[in-house]
Amino acid sequence: MTAASEIDIPEVKAEVEVVFALYEAALVGNDVATLEALFQDDPRTLRYGVGENLYGMDEIRAFRRGRAPQGLERRLEKTQITTYGRDLAVANTLFRRESAPRKIGRQSQTWIRFADGWKVVSAHVSVIEEG
Repeated sequence: MTAASEIDIPEVKAEVEVVFALYEAALVGNDVATLEALFQDDPRTLRYGVGENLYGMDEIRAFRRGRAPQGLERRLEKTQITTYGRDLAVANTLFRRESAPRKIGRQSQTWIRFADGWKVVSAHVSVIEEG
């Protein structure tokens, strides 16, 4: 277990906040190349989406390349990024889309620092009725 002093090391948290913001900009801008670069290219990487379960980067890549580029705009709320040590982070956020009133989306990502930078190794997206 990581000692409490290793949670949210300021410079590490700042790094993850930067890549998280880069991911968000790429997502709403449908910058597929950047989205792909921010996921670890590995058959163990997974993404559970609202309507799909994607196992491995090949499936994630096919989904991203086939997705319609319209209606991706969203507003984030209650984003929480927590780092554990220097190489692991968890990002969670809520999101809303004007196209889906009375719905709230939830997104979680596990980020790992690899030799070539921070990468998502696991992601989960779901949408629920706002209560």
